[in-house]
Amino acid sequence: MRTVARAPFARTLSRFAVAFALGVSATLGGAAPAAANPSQFVAALWPEAQARGVSRAIFEAAFSGFTPSDRVMELTRSQPEFTQTVGAYLDRRVTSGQVDLGRRMRGEWSQTLGRIEGHWGVQSEVVLAIWGMETNFGNYLGGNNVIHALATLTYGDYRASYFKGELLTALQILQAGHVTPQNMIGSWAGAMGQTQFMPSSFARYAVDYNGDGRRDIWNSVPDALASTANYLKEHGWRPGETWGYEVRLPANFDYGRAWDIGRQSLAQWQAMGAVRANGMAFPRPTDEARIFMPSGANGPAFLLLHNFEVIKRYNNSDNYALAVGHLADRILGAGPFRQPFPPNEVALNKDQRRELQNLLNSYGFDAGTPDGVVGPRTREAIIAYQRSVGMTADGHASGALLAQLR
Repeated sequence: MRTVARAPFARTLSRFAVAFALGVSATLGGAAPAAANPSQFVAALWPEAQARGVSRAIFEAAFSGFTPSDRVMELTRSQPEFTQTVGAYLDRRVTSGQVDLGRRMRGEWSQTLGRIEGHWGVQSEVVLAIWGMETNFGNYLGGNNVIHALATLTYGDYRASYFKGELLTALQILQAGHVTPQNMIGSWAGAMGQTQFMPSSFARYAVDYNGDGRRDIWNSVPDALASTANYLKEHGWRPGETWGYEVRLPANFDYGRAWDIGRQSLAQWQAMGAVRANGMAFPRPTDEARIFMPSGANGPAFLLLHNFEVIKRYNNSDNYALAVGHLADRILGAGPFRQPFPPNEVALNKDQRRELQNLLNSYGFDAGTPDGVVGPRTREAIIAYQRSVGMTADGHASGALLAQLR
């Protein structure tokens, strides 16, 4: 995230302004519309903050100098559709530099990480990988005043109910003394600290590991790492199990059946021809997994276990969870994936996916209503088309497939 520059302080909220604005708070109804005066908006928040135990002193310190940030609102409108291939995503996030830094951090914090792993059962390398993915091991926390960012999003009526709840929770965190207003730093969307917790996640899962009375995920690395381990454990992390395995698939692998199966045991996947890419046996053949083939038949394939889905509770993205798992393995000493990603692969944007669906329909392969979403129906249409022209029927919506359909 790029740092959001704070707008110059225009007018401090006086007690008179707050008292005046409270008179209109009933009409504002919580999250004020974007047309409301910022002072009125802040004043309308005070009764709810007070009801949550926030003092006037903390409230005024938190909102001192608040001016809605144009930059934050711009980011809500300009977030591009994610069209990067998985290979490109991993190349940017699991670099040799990140691996080396992760190993150095493992050495520096080995005792703390060992105790955290012993208590929560989450492998040290996974905690390190999340730390690395979120803030480059604490080197960049986001640079935004969390209260001001959340207030901007609420005031700008962007998912106002959700961000208002996060804002009020953030005020409670300040009231509890875990961090000062000036040190409550995070992303433009309010994710905070070394491992980027939203305020509501902080309230549920952050821990005071060093015992100083504060859950300080900004300045205390032990607190941040332990909080991450606690988060994963509370979402069902299984100690002693990994996130998944890279696998090799046979030339006659039934991709269509694989897409339909969902989850099954590793032994059942092995019966279909899937074997570990490193040649080793699956340590627990009864573990259940789903298959993930981000580049179809032309790239690496993975069998994803339960803990992979737990990592996705941190960020609901297969790409993110794969990067975390791979970075963790690399920190542990593993090498790159055995099967490389296709070097010239191109990701399709939504318009291109819609075009692909239209073309499939025009050729008589029912992809359903063209909506730009590659779901089971579109995948079945791709497989049927690929079979009809003698291609490997992997169901992958690629740039090459679109070019051929054109």
